Amino acid sequence: MLRRLALSVLLATALLAAFAAPTSASRGIRVGALFPLNGPQATLARQEYQGVEIARDMVNMDGGVGGVPVQLDSRELDDPSTATAAVRSLKGDGVSVVIGTYSSALSVPASAAASAAGLTYWEAGAVADRVTGRGLADVFRVGASGANLGANSATFTATVLAPRLGLTPATTRVSVVLENDDYGHSVADNAVLSARAQGLDVVSYTTYNAQAPDWAPVLAAVAAAKPDVLILASYVTDGVSFRRAMLAAHLHVGALVGSTMAECGPDFGILLGSAAIGVFASDRPTQGFNAGVLTPDARATYQRFTRAWQETTGGPPTEEGLAGFSAAWALFHDVLPHAGRLTSTSIAAAARSLDMPSGSLPNGAGVSFSTDPAMLGQNTRAAAVIWQWQAVRHSVTVWPPVDATGTPQLIPLPA
Repeated sequence: MLRRLALSVLLATALLAAFAAPTSASRGIRVGALFPLNGPQATLARQEYQGVEIARDMVNMDGGVGGVPVQLDSRELDDPSTATAAVRSLKGDGVSVVIGTYSSALSVPASAAASAAGLTYWEAGAVADRVTGRGLADVFRVGASGANLGANSATFTATVLAPRLGLTPATTRVSVVLENDDYGHSVADNAVLSARAQGLDVVSYTTYNAQAPDWAPVLAAVAAAKPDVLILASYVTDGVSFRRAMLAAHLHVGALVGSTMAECGPDFGILLGSAAIGVFASDRPTQGFNAGVLTPDARATYQRFTRAWQETTGGPPTEEGLAGFSAAWALFHDVLPHAGRLTSTSIAAAARSLDMPSGSLPNGAGVSFSTDPAMLGQNTRAAAVIWQWQAVRHSVTVWPPVDATGTPQLIPLPA
């Protein structure tokens, strides 16, 4: 016991020596944070950042990291061209690790800039495969990638939707529509690969520009393909616009499977009302998943987070909030305490050493970071599920069965 106490004292002393600023007011472990908190993506980005803040608060309530509190050193990032300057500013303030950024368009340049500056980068939400697809040894993502979400869309189609539509995979016609950027291609391209691997018939693949979508040719291409299932990779505004255009054109499919950033978010249900009912979404877990998959420690952490979120917002946790919290909790609670002096090198080494089974994080994930150069730093035990809108403003987790709190309904999709 005396030896353990001595080691704890030595760790706290080392951390204070490594991170204490000249004044006691600024003393603490400084973690950089890059999020678009004031631009057009602010609504959901703020939810993700709020999850990060709650993780910081809970870790500090528990005594911090070796007795040293965690502090967030935040910078606004809503323009990819400013990512390098923001990272340099954080490095100048003495941070060794940066958490961000919600958006794939921001995460790709921010993570590259952090790696070039010798900082560890920790992604809390963005899903583009390229974030962890460039062989950068100090870039990590706890949450699901676009590849996970796209593959899940195809697997759900082959194993659940096809039988419910009275089809086999080989006779199930699938159309894919995507926003033409890193995020859209990460989801859609992997959906196509997985669909073909499972014997589904991919009959069309159509891109569009989310900034100025022209739905007429997109809908014409889908209509000509006569799909049974439509897989859509979109953002919020264009996802809502696409569904409205689809209904206005009287284009009917047996099932519509959307993706993260749009169909799974509360805004999709709020803006569309009854028009959202029946739509599926492939995404990370939100507060509606089966908490029985969690370990006892993770369940207690999830309950603490839920209480803190409700006290702050007055409502249940959102998907973005839970994603931000889970990613930050893994960093603050599981990585930093084992990173020695907390240099970027030691933080990355501590992250790579993690071996946490599924259910260890409060969103149902485990942690084991890939060493494959094609997906270096991607969490191979990230949590991903399928939701469905089953009533106005009411979604239910329906797949995989271990995470489900309900069953798939409204197949085929109501016209």
